[in-house]
Amino acid sequence: MLNILTYPDPRLKNVSVSVTEFDEKLQAFLMDLEETMRAGPGGVGIAAPQVGRLERIAIVDVSSKPKISHHGRLVMINPEITDWDGFEMGREGCMSVPDYTGNVIRATKIRLVAQDKQGVSHEYSMEGYEARAVQHEIDHLDGLLFIDRLVSRRHDLFQRKVYESKKGT
Repeated sequence: MLNILTYPDPRLKNVSVSVTEFDEKLQAFLMDLEETMRAGPGGVGIAAPQVGRLERIAIVDVSSKPKISHHGRLVMINPEITDWDGFEMGREGCMSVPDYTGNVIRATKIRLVAQDKQGVSHEYSMEGYEARAVQHEIDHLDGLLFIDRLVSRRHDLFQRKVYESKKGT
């Protein structure tokens, strides 16, 4: 498990550098990064800058969400959105902003080029929730958080509900 950086940690505002070495160290980091993502509540994505590694690496897996189209578990290295279409407002949360969620406008369809963990380049077309999750993670690589994309902090930022567990009787 890696430590998640949280807002307002200044490292979250840095732009990440491209990955050039696809070696054993990268493979070990990818396993740790995915383990950290899976340990989070409802985590469907994570980016390397969230754990203090300023490289263009993100993992997205929305396959647990019912009735949505997806590509399964995506390890994206040096991802780049090449085309987008449509816009839609949607609620987002983030492990690096644990106390809030917010309404963010994102493209509804995107085309993406990214390398896999071996460095092989792939093209993807995605839409809906998966496209939103990928855009969110790529923002991390560019030093942006969802709170940077809010139209209005007064109307589009919400304190996350905290549920207390009931005591057994």
